[in-house]
Amino acid sequence: MANLQKLQSSRASIVVASDTVNIPSISSQDGKGNNGCTLYVGTGGNLRVLTVGGDDVIFTALQTGSFLPVNVLRVFNTNTTAADILALW
Repeated sequence: MANLQKLQSSRASIVVASDTVNIPSISSQDGKGNNGCTLYVGTGGNLRVLTVGGDDVIFTALQTGSFLPVNVLRVFNTNTTAADILALW
């Protein structure tokens, strides 16, 4: 069971999709050391993200009320049709 991801979060914030701005980091006071966040998708659709590892990917056909267990730095406005997205830490 040591390889199971932690499924509880202690912080949440509304995500504003942007092609140029990362989701603000809560991991440090000065904004450095952004470890990313996982996402909750309130309204399903496609979700284009930038991962902590630097990957620009599109997750297609995400269901309403789903979670994306990937460490994300940015949700792009372009090619994202999902809505009501929350960042979780």
